[in-house]
Amino acid sequence: LICEAYHVMRDVLGMKQDEMAQVFDEWNKGELDSFLIEITRDILKYKDIDGQYLLAKIRDTAGQKGTGKWTGISALEYGVPVTLIGEAVFARCLSALKEERVVASKSLPGATAKFTGDKKQFLEHLRKALYASKIISYAQGFMLLREAAKSNNWNLNYGSIALMWRGGCIIRSAFLGNIKEAFSKNPELSNLLLDPYFTARIKDSQQSMREVVSATALYGVPAPAFATALSFYDGYRAPLLPANLLQAQR
Repeated sequence: LICEAYHVMRDVLGMKQDEMAQVFDEWNKGELDSFLIEITRDILKYKDIDGQYLLAKIRDTAGQKGTGKWTGISALEYGVPVTLIGEAVFARCLSALKEERVVASKSLPGATAKFTGDKKQFLEHLRKALYASKIISYAQGFMLLREAAKSNNWNLNYGSIALMWRGGCIIRSAFLGNIKEAFSKNPELSNLLLDPYFTARIKDSQQSMREVVSATALYGVPAPAFATALSFYDGYRAPLLPANLLQAQR
């Protein structure tokens, strides 16, 4: 999600790295306060010994250690839609096809529209979309933990698990304290999105998700994590899905 936000800033808004660093610095002072936002700010500011930004010199292909893949496999085995982690893994897989992407870029057409809106307003949409998508990703993760606990007869303390991630983990953030509070108030909470605090945050941010996802489609910038966050949200809140047609087809 953070990489996609950076991609939008760079290729939709045409921002320079020092501008992006300022934005991430501001974001780190609010709801998005986290280790990953902090180091993203620092990475964007970092210059090599020749005075050039180091980030631009790093090849855009990512490998993986396997944790995301294992989570995706577990999600499929337990039948839980952990779609954001799945898309993050697939995005890394796609990034690895560097040579094919370079060839494809020379022959496959893309969007021709250019952003002409209010940059400051769109950056606020991007901030809210990142925050809302982050909530949804954690909600999916806790859905998987809950299903695994049910299948294996585990008694998990979800609030304590959230706090455990604050102890030096890469995903440590102030946000985890809000998750702890949600599960402390209601240990039987079926989904993080249904906690009053997070419901209010999503209510304030869901339109921004729509603005960002629609903009990435119009301007030809891939944002699979943002898109799947919105799709999951709309699916989860839908009282009627088209699976009745699927069942009829079967």
